[in-house]
Amino acid sequence: MSYTVAQIAEALGLTAEGDISLTVSGVAEPQSAGPDQIALAMKPEFAARIGEGRAQVGMLWQGADWQAMGLRAALSAARPRFALAGVAAMMDAGQGYGAGVHPSAVIEDGAQIGENVSIGPMTVVMAGARIGDGSVIGPQCFIGSDVTLGEGALLHSGVRLMARVRIGARFIAHAGAVVGGDGFSFVTPEPSGVEKARASLGEEGTDAAQSWSRIASLGAVNVGDDVEIGCNTCIDRGSVRDTRVGSGVKMDNLVQIGHNVIIGDDTMVCAGAAIAGSSVLGRNVVVGGCAGISDNLKIGDRVILGGGTMVLSNVPEGRVMLGYPAMKMDSHVESYKGLRRLPRLFSDVAELKKTVSKLVGND
Repeated sequence: MSYTVAQIAEALGLTAEGDISLTVSGVAEPQSAGPDQIALAMKPEFAARIGEGRAQVGMLWQGADWQAMGLRAALSAARPRFALAGVAAMMDAGQGYGAGVHPSAVIEDGAQIGENVSIGPMTVVMAGARIGDGSVIGPQCFIGSDVTLGEGALLHSGVRLMARVRIGARFIAHAGAVVGGDGFSFVTPEPSGVEKARASLGEEGTDAAQSWSRIASLGAVNVGDDVEIGCNTCIDRGSVRDTRVGSGVKMDNLVQIGHNVIIGDDTMVCAGAAIAGSSVLGRNVVVGGCAGISDNLKIGDRVILGGGTMVLSNVPEGRVMLGYPAMKMDSHVESYKGLRRLPRLFSDVAELKKTVSKLVGND
């Protein structure tokens, strides 16, 4: 995994200066970079620490004085962090999954395996499953019956794709992710306390204990192209229709997507977020870490939900939301400022009461 500075620049369309014949095999922070690593010094405050390391090559911002930093060569781009995405991809050594089908893998009759597919130890592929060309299936994965997995997929250890899931090309799932588990759907013989509380805004609650009856999930999950999901993320199958995840969607670790949810293209869902059943998210939505979206809501295109935001009503497109319950970010910040001023306000009111009391007493 070694490249010359010239090769990296040509592959990624970067500007290269200095001794472009130098070879590098990795990246590192400026203060710890060795002579065969690129020092990631994409801001002046980072570059100030280059002298603490032994780097010869730096990834810098445009116009940086790389020679004054003691470097022998430099790579630069208009948007260095975006350039880093390309450099990181070139330097990624991967997980070491072997080629071919491991002898301990179980491939049922009727499964269709594409060309140049790698299947790791103890993985099970059920009948009717179809795996696209060039896919890499890590150890101890499960691919259920009638699953369709597009070309160029990468499933890390312990991924589960349940029956009838359909996934597009270049899908990446990290360790422990589950796509197509049953939705969390239960019902009581009579209206439950939860239903009454919701309808009455809390005035009514549970008046009798009832047992829950399970509603089987008859739908599946339909995932577009170029989707990536993190470790232990779960996407539930639909109750009758499919749960749908658009192309280009990225999910972090420990994300929960409920049954019947629809997520638009190029949406990002950060760690620990949860989206309840039947909600619909538009394109290019960003759901911050540990945010929550209640059920049956519509979130418009390009909405941004800050970390920890709890959405209880529909959000128009383009809004930036924060808080619990969610409100426009500027309104939430003003409300928070007001809360912080309350102790001083109480103190001022107490002083005013004393002053008024004295004035009234003097009368």
